[in-house]
Amino acid sequence: MSIVRFNPLREMLNMEKEFNKMFNNFENRFGVSKKEDNEDYENAVWMPLTDISEEKDAYKLQIDIPGVDKKDVKISFADGKLIISGERKEEKVEENKETKYHRIERTYGKFFRSFTLPKEIAADKIEAEYINGQLMVMIPKTEEAKPKELEIKVK
Repeated sequence: MSIVRFNPLREMLNMEKEFNKMFNNFENRFGVSKKEDNEDYENAVWMPLTDISEEKDAYKLQIDIPGVDKKDVKISFADGKLIISGERKEEKVEENKETKYHRIERTYGKFFRSFTLPKEIAADKIEAEYINGQLMVMIPKTEEAKPKELEIKVK
């Protein structure tokens, strides 16, 4: 009996990749737009789950990537997009005749996430921290984007 790796998100990711390939072929054939370099996206096997929140002074991303070494994570920001990619290396399992795997649900391989950010952010002040398998990315807002409270006097 062979081991079946179960990953419900993989099918959605594969479908999205196929649609993107189809549209890229259309764009290249008819010159609608330029082709972007998306090699990391094309090679991705899984997408980490992400929580996005907004605070008064910043946006915060919490990305679950347990089992990924910090050195295997790449974060970049260009053209209004925050790109997070990396790889979870597969653990080598020792051959043991007494151990039977019935299901392996953890996904291994390359991952990719891309987030389009608002224009009112301080891109040069983006910070990231990796603790216990969770990547925290803080994206500060510019002064113009922060909510302002005006006191209105009653006559």
